[in-house]
Amino acid sequence: MLKIKDYVKVKSIAEAYELNQKKSACVLGGMIWLKMGNRNVSTAIDLSGLGLDTVQEREDEFYIGCMTSLRDLETNAALNEFTQGAVRESLRHIVGVQFRNCATVGGSIFGRYGFSDVLTMFLALDTWVELHHAGRIPLAEFAQMKKDRDILEAVIVKKTPQQSVYFSQRNTETDFPVLTCAVSLCGGRARTVIGARPGRAKIVEDPDGILNRFEKMSDTERTGAVQKFAEYAAEHTAFGSNMRASEEYRKLLAEVLVRRAWETLGGMKK
Repeated sequence: MLKIKDYVKVKSIAEAYELNQKKSACVLGGMIWLKMGNRNVSTAIDLSGLGLDTVQEREDEFYIGCMTSLRDLETNAALNEFTQGAVRESLRHIVGVQFRNCATVGGSIFGRYGFSDVLTMFLALDTWVELHHAGRIPLAEFAQMKKDRDILEAVIVKKTPQQSVYFSQRNTETDFPVLTCAVSLCGGRARTVIGARPGRAKIVEDPDGILNRFEKMSDTERTGAVQKFAEYAAEHTAFGSNMRASEEYRKLLAEVLVRRAWETLGGMKK
C-alpha cells in the first residue's frame, strides 16, 4: 500500500527540486508503478501544473516535457514521421491505451527500468535529458547513472538525420517484453540498442566497424555484415533469466531481432 503524508502541487521546478531532496519525498509522475508498491511517502510532489505535458517541435529538436503521456508520444505525427513510425511501434504494445494515457515519458526514462520499451527506443536516437540541477546530458550517459534526487524536466530528441527501426518480442500482446531492440543510422553512424535483457537497455558497440558504410554497401555486403553483427551483438551482450524467458532464449532471440531490424532498415525485408 502507498501511504502519502503530504501532497504538494508545486508551482515551479525549483520548488519541486527543493522538496525532493528529502529521501522520503517522491515525484508522482503518472502514478502507474508507484501505486503498485508498498511505500511511505512524506511529501508527494505533483508536477502537473507546470505545463510539462506537451511535445514541442522546434527547429532542431523535439522538446518532450516530462509529464507528456506515452499516448501523446504514440500519436504525435511529427515525431513519428521523423522516426519512420519507430516511436509508435515502441509504444503501441505497452499494456493498453488507458495505461498509456496515464504513464509519462519522465517516469519511464527517469526510472531506467529494465523492461522499458521507451528507454530502448530513445537510446537509438540523438537523445538528451534536461535535469534541473545537472542540466542537459546525453541519454546514454544518464541511463548508466545511479538514481539521485534531481528532477527530470524534459527529454530532447535532436533532429539529427536518421533512420530507425524498433522490434520487441512478447509472450502475449500486452505483457512486458521478453526482449527489445532498436537500431538506427543516426548521423550516418550505426547504433544498436538491446533492452529487457532483463536489465536496462544497453547500446551495443561495434568496435570492429562491421556496419560502417552500411548505406553504401551492396545487398550482398549488407547481408553478410548484418549476420556477422547480429552474431557479435548476441555474444557480447549480457543476458539474464526471469519468469518470462531464460538467458539462453534471450541470447538466441537477440541475434534474430538484431538481424531482422538491420535487414528492415536496409530495405532487405519488406
